[in-house]
Amino acid sequence: MREAEGAGRVRYTYRLRVSSGARADLEAEWARCRWVWNESVARSKKAHADGEACGPARLDKMLTQARAVTPWLAAGSSVPQQQTVRDFAAARAKALKDIKDRLPARRRAGMPRHRKKHRARPTLNYTRRGFRLKDGRLHLAGGIVLTVVWSRPLPAEPSSVRVYRDRLGAWYASFVVPAQLQPLPATGRVLGVDWGVKETATTTSDAHDLPHPEYGRKAKERLCRYDRMMARRKPKKGQPASKGYREAKKWRAKTYQKIARQRQDTARKWAKKVVRDHDVIAVEDFRPRFLARTSMARKAADAAIGATKQALIEMGRKHARDVRLVHPAHTTMDCARCGARTKHVLPLSERTYTCTACGAVSPRDKNSARVMLLRAGLDPAGVEGARPPGALLQEAA
Repeated sequence: MREAEGAGRVRYTYRLRVSSGARADLEAEWARCRWVWNESVARSKKAHADGEACGPARLDKMLTQARAVTPWLAAGSSVPQQQTVRDFAAARAKALKDIKDRLPARRRAGMPRHRKKHRARPTLNYTRRGFRLKDGRLHLAGGIVLTVVWSRPLPAEPSSVRVYRDRLGAWYASFVVPAQLQPLPATGRVLGVDWGVKETATTTSDAHDLPHPEYGRKAKERLCRYDRMMARRKPKKGQPASKGYREAKKWRAKTYQKIARQRQDTARKWAKKVVRDHDVIAVEDFRPRFLARTSMARKAADAAIGATKQALIEMGRKHARDVRLVHPAHTTMDCARCGARTKHVLPLSERTYTCTACGAVSPRDKNSARVMLLRAGLDPAGVEGARPPGALLQEAA
């Protein structure tokens, strides 16, 4: 699995085969890192109450003193513990910056909180001096050896690795490597993309439209059955969960994981097809968060618009394509032919756009996709978004 990390880096994630001994060592290492995180939270709160600063240097000193007097803490590797301090300092600095910039509460990063033993999932970060790859196996500081399932080779030497456990109990290793461009041959074509709920993506080319896959709706019956099984077996407060409750919870989590992977796979395949066939792509910079408060929330979440848009941006960056984000305001009200704007708000039930100025009639989403091209500074030569040969070269000159 390949994910963008930013600043010219990407993550490659692989499944791990973990023995019982290695699993116990990883969980013990996580217990130490969780203690370091919680102690950093406590020290930060106390320093704030006393009106003192609590920077990375002070936290590093705290960790050094704690390892000197606590044999249990000193028994673990210092690399993930130091990285835990760095991660805490970065999270706290971001939260303070958002408060200083007066961002709204819904967009503000929250202050770091305590990590509870039975809720927080194990996550260990190792810098380059804390791990090495030998004979296809991952050797971590502290003598922990893990077998990696190499689904694909690493393109370069990794600079760091994150070892974590998902909610189903499977372990993964996520390596950070430098991003490598893989340019594709020029095609001389451009494309406009409009996001929606009826169809996930409507483009200026009929061959590149992305229909709504409805993975969540297809799995709804199974999910409802698992919810009923969990409701019947729900333990009383303070009582341990039964085997049936744990199994139903695991099946439910597996189903959600499968849905997420189906959405991800569909988004990446569609993005690769779009990037392979077009040089410039004008994409609506749509933020679907507000749909969570509407009657379309369930269908919009099932469409995974945000994940699909991110996959398209990452694929364009990987293959050196020009992906231009277009502001979404009034894109459904403007005419792609003459640029006139309707005087009234179009209801969602009205799926055909009719311009009152020039009389152009077209499907509403197709018109919006063409508006994306115009706002991005691209003038398509035809309804399929094709441009005359050499047009992009002349524009660049």
